[in-house]
Amino acid sequence: MEIQKLQSRVDEWIKKYGVRYFDELTNTTILMEEVGEVARIMSRRYGEQSEKPSDKDKELGDELADVLFVLTCIANQTGVDLEEAVKKNLDKKTQRDHSRHRQNDKLR
Repeated sequence: MEIQKLQSRVDEWIKKYGVRYFDELTNTTILMEEVGEVARIMSRRYGEQSEKPSDKDKELGDELADVLFVLTCIANQTGVDLEEAVKKNLDKKTQRDHSRHRQNDKLR
């Protein structure tokens, strides 16, 4: 799915099922909660913490999708075209880091 299509689909979903967007501050807080859920899976499943039985049914993909959904909500309500923003961001990273990582001995 293209990013612009994602933004449209999320907007349609909010209007149909969500009534309206939560305000920007609330959505930022929700985003942090969702990122925390991703962090919990990562630290317990891929890190050194032991995974609790209640965490074993959690799907990383579902939690990442929650992050993407809320991030998309924030972009929609603040007028950010994520597709354009990602293109600009990749261009910035390419200009800034075009040789930096290749020259990093820690990555070899």
